[in-house]
Amino acid sequence: MAERREAGSGEPALIWERPEPPSRPTPSPLSRERIVQAAIGLADTDGLESVSLRKVAAALDAGPMRLYRYLSTKEELLDLMVDAVYGEIPAPEPADGDWRGTLRSLAHHTRRAALRHEWFADLLAGRPHLGPHALAHTEASFAALHGAPGFDDIDTVLPVVDAVNAYLVGAIRKEISVLRAERVTGMDEEQWQRAAAPYLSRVLATGRYPTLSKVVQDAAHPDAETTFDAGLDYLLDGIAARIAR
Repeated sequence: MAERREAGSGEPALIWERPEPPSRPTPSPLSRERIVQAAIGLADTDGLESVSLRKVAAALDAGPMRLYRYLSTKEELLDLMVDAVYGEIPAPEPADGDWRGTLRSLAHHTRRAALRHEWFADLLAGRPHLGPHALAHTEASFAALHGAPGFDDIDTVLPVVDAVNAYLVGAIRKEISVLRAERVTGMDEEQWQRAAAPYLSRVLATGRYPTLSKVVQDAAHPDAETTFDAGLDYLLDGIAARIAR
């Protein structure tokens, strides 16, 4: 996580605690918000690898050194970008004990935000995000559970939120990996299946993979959103059953 030590201070000052410099009347005025939105635009178009302070400065018609008045490192820029996407995720309605509904709402809205900004999936895992929007998102997850029947102990709340987040991150990254593969190969799911079908038919005909053969031939194979929702339901059902015990 990006940090910076202020002169004369023994404590690191995170980007969230540093005030933004006052604006200056220039042909290309800057602000953290403008810098972040320019970086998000680059990442949405060409991926995270396209984001650098130099490229963001060029997109804003500003010298790269001017950006260092607003942030210190690329890591801080990534932190700001992630928090901006969290800011697009709607806050859930008051839970009133419906912890499943709240967690489902947060999961689906997070998935949709990641599909709008595919690079977001690459930054979801790892250490907790500490920006104000990310913290509000985390608070909503914990608050949906804490105090609900079976969740009086905060040590019960934490592993449940971790489990839901693990499913969410894995499912989102898998879905986005498929979308990226389609762009790289130029083949959508149906075209890829047709291309792989002869090989797969020969392999399954050996009889070495009988259960996989049944999955390929007989399973429904719903769309990505239905698959995401079904997996989430299985997880929430399991959590509810364990809490009930």
